[in-house]
Amino acid sequence: MNKNKRSVLFLCTGNSARSQIAEALLKHKAGDKFDVFSAGTHPEAIDLRAIDALEQFGVETTHLVPKSVDTFTGKTFDFVITLCDRASNECRDFPNTDKQLSWDIPDPKTRTDYMPFTTTLNELNNRLSMFLLVEHTSDVNLADSNFNKNVVTKTQKQFVTLDPVDFYKNFTDEIRLKVLMLSHYHGELCVCELMEALAEDSQPKVSRNLAVLRKSNIITARKHGQWVFYRINPQLPLWAKSVIAQTTENNIVMICKPLKRLAEMKNRPSKANFCK
Repeated sequence: MNKNKRSVLFLCTGNSARSQIAEALLKHKAGDKFDVFSAGTHPEAIDLRAIDALEQFGVETTHLVPKSVDTFTGKTFDFVITLCDRASNECRDFPNTDKQLSWDIPDPKTRTDYMPFTTTLNELNNRLSMFLLVEHTSDVNLADSNFNKNVVTKTQKQFVTLDPVDFYKNFTDEIRLKVLMLSHYHGELCVCELMEALAEDSQPKVSRNLAVLRKSNIITARKHGQWVFYRINPQLPLWAKSVIAQTTENNIVMICKPLKRLAEMKNRPSKANFCK
């Protein structure tokens, strides 16, 4: 192990898919900062579908071989990350470890999703991005006691400030939730369209909920003629956009009737000059 790098060991039962994918991804994303290993409590041959999924995304796989957790007896790791309940239970307190994390990632060999190995790869990629963000922040804080938490990078400036607690509170009201889902589907809607879609007779009620979403920076408004059109704020952080998108795409039945009512609505306002 390189003493200038921190070390990570991924564990699962067979070391045939999840832990191998995690090892390859972290080496690909941050091999200059971490020494990365994987092992299994009961190792078996690597599933070729895991290799195929990695190679489709241009991730190097030639170094991957199945290994037993016993291979690392006596070794010291900065992080041990288990990827299934069985490995977590069998290695609940891995010796000589600074931090131990348990990520319960479904086994791609038994999941029924479309392209399960690619789905697992994407889930692990998201977890690892979060892991790297957290650990990079920790590094900065430890390295510089005068670190200013309010510093905003050029990349961050393109996004609005969003409090996660405030963001998720907006999902607890059915009108606000459906407004976001309909806006994600259609792109832009006015109050009268939302009233028709939601079968709401009270304009003040819909407007109050739109005001709450605007105050939270989740939606924006533009006026065109006598109409005010609302859409999801394009400056939302990517994680927030993803939450709205996945909520809509995986619960489309919630807005089937509103969409039908909207499609049958007569005299809908013109959306001309959308970009003005």
